Amino acid sequence: MAFCALVSKKALGSALRSGAADLGSGLCQIRRLQTFSLPDLSYDYGALEPAISGEIMKIHHQKHHQAYITNYNKALEQLDEAIQKGDTSKVVGLQSAIKFNGGGHINHSIFWKNLAPTNEGGGEPPKGALGWAIDADFGSFEALVQKMSSEGAALQGSGWVWLALDKELKKVRIETTANQDPLVTKGLHLVPLLGIDVWEHAYYLQYKNVRPDYLKNIWKVINWKHASDAFDGEAA
Repeated sequence: MAFCALVSKKALGSALRSGAADLGSGLCQIRRLQTFSLPDLSYDYGALEPAISGEIMKIHHQKHHQAYITNYNKALEQLDEAIQKGDTSKVVGLQSAIKFNGGGHINHSIFWKNLAPTNEGGGEPPKGALGWAIDADFGSFEALVQKMSSEGAALQGSGWVWLALDKELKKVRIETTANQDPLVTKGLHLVPLLGIDVWEHAYYLQYKNVRPDYLKNIWKVINWKHASDAFDGEAA
């Protein structure tokens, strides 16, 4: 996730007024905030057509993902101010916004990497260790696709369906999360290998309310190489 470090304007102003901007101990009191920015895609918006339209990709990336980032940065700034003031109620009250918008940023940053144009390997079934793990835990690649698609279609409201590595059980498993909850909310032992967005904004312009059709076609542009690399890096 791309980010840049910025000094809080209020903290800097306070430091300057108190003379802490000298190279004295007061400078250490300036808090540095991390602000997150929209990651670039490694492919053009229209590169995933016909599985996902360029219009959907552009809106999804530039509008929806950007909104999560904007609101996440805002919540982090408010959290920093609340901590400095010792406002515990405000700190607690901000947690839902941080979870929702921070989760939206985490999830979408994974999602973009889980996709690839067909001429760059999108849709090619996993090979190597991940392919063997899928066969061992689900019976076949086709069985995994069917199960993930079914669970994604059955998810009520908005959310995500995940293929995860369970580092405790040393197996790959399917999980779902509601809204923008990241997979980590289901346990620190779960590593996301593949996440599919089943919010309507991910497909409605093209597939209307027929989520199963979206889930049928998205497999044509899944980047299994990225998922395999993630598996290899965590399963060792």
